Formats: sequence, structure tokens, C-alpha cells
Amino acid sequence: MRLDLSYDGTDFHGWAVQTELRTVQGELMRVFDMLTRDHIEIYCAGRTDAGVHARGQVAHLDITQRQWDALEDAGRVNRALPADIRIHRMERAPAGFDARFAAMWRRYTYRVCDRSTLMNPLMRRQTLTYHRALDIDAMNEAARSLLGLHDFAAYCKPRDFSSTVRSVQSLVWRREADSCVMTIQADAFCHSMVRSIVGAMLPVGDGRQPTTWPGQVLAGGERNVGVTVMPPHPLVLEEVGYPPDEQLAARQRVTRDMRTLDGACDDPS
Repeated sequence: MRLDLSYDGTDFHGWAVQTELRTVQGELMRVFDMLTRDHIEIYCAGRTDAGVHARGQVAHLDITQRQWDALEDAGRVNRALPADIRIHRMERAPAGFDARFAAMWRRYTYRVCDRSTLMNPLMRRQTLTYHRALDIDAMNEAARSLLGLHDFAAYCKPRDFSSTVRSVQSLVWRREADSCVMTIQADAFCHSMVRSIVGAMLPVGDGRQPTTWPGQVLAGGERNVGVTVMPPHPLVLEEVGYPPDEQLAARQRVTRDMRTLDGACDDPS
């Protein structure tokens, strides 16, 4: 079964189940277990950190026909879920589908308000307040050095036996009425990667660093003390993309391989 869902991450300690902590996966499994009277494992496309939101998360679970019948439809599941999680679509997945390993790309946004008089308090749970004016053109110039296939070790929290090679397909800043929004799309992201990239971009936007600095950090190949990992609350998983149904199994095989600068990935998230 494929699930398309969204959630307000404010009161969650991330996606993954943790003992005695409230998580998105934990709430979903609690409700699915209650409705089916069985233990149901649920897997997602992108394991969001504590405080991170999702507008377009995708998950999958393997269930029997009896369990499917017990769930009835997304409406019944939503009535049992807390108000900060909503399932928008619940359907039989095509052969070869895996929410995580069959994904082609993930797209995130990060919202920053650099003008206090424009700050919308209704958006405070999804917006970073920044007390320096930002130059969007400078940040977009800096972003070009991060596009393509690179080892993003300098922007990732290291994990044992995991690759930090990722392919960033697009990275653009735009100014909206009350804020600046970064949209980034990549085949996968490693831990803290997006928030670290924002942390390297903002000093360029406010003039403290040259436009070449994010590229220099990337080339350094290790965590840079000058890069702040920005807060999680403005980060939103917007969408996950998949290949045509007949290519899902092949995509899984590629994604499960250990990634190098010549190949594909071991741990998309």
C-alpha cells in the first residue's frame, strides 16, 4: 500500500520510532496496529528530523487483504490519527514500489524572513526570522557551485557505513511577499544536509562571505565550523518523485548500491 501524507513536525521527535518519544512513524503504526489488530511496519521516502514538516511525504506498508479491509479508507484512518498528521491518499502500490528506494528525487523548501516588519506570525512555525537583509542574487550565484554530483561530507552529519555522495538537481532562492524561500531538489539527502546548506548560504546573502564560499566549503570535504546547521522548523518536505511503474524495480536496484562519484547511492533519505 502507498500512502501520501503530510504533517506538522512541530511536536514530533522526527519520523523514526523512538522509545517514549512521539514520532510520526510511531503515531502511524499505533493507529494502523489498532485498526488492523496486527503489527504493521511503515516505511517512508524521507526520514525527517525533529521539528521538520512534510507536505508531500510518501510511505509504504505491506498488508494482507483482511488488513486492508479493516482500514476501509483514508477517512477512517484520519479519524483515528492526531490532527497534526493527515493521509491524503491510500492506494494499492504497483509492483516494485518502495517509498524510499524507488524514489528518483526529493524536494524541500526552507523559508526565511529577513524583514521583521513583514514577518507573518501565522507562519512562525515554518519560518526562520533573520535579522540581516539577504541578497537573493548573490545566494543564487553561490548555489551554482553545489549543483550536480558531489561528495557532500562537508554539509552532512556523518553516519557509519553511509555514503555522503549526492546529486543536487536544482537549488534556487526566490523572494516572496513576506519571506525568502530556498527550494532544493536532489536524488537523496544525508543527515542535516539541507539545513547546513542554508547555513552556508545565509552568510553569502548578508554579505559576510563571498559567493564562492559555499563551493569552498564543499571542496574542503569535512564539516566546517563556520557553517551553522540552521533550525529545523522552516524545513518542509514538499514532494517525492518516482519513475514510471515499469521502472520501479530497476530504480530500487540502482539506489541500493553503494554510492560513489561514479555511481548511485546506498542510503537515500
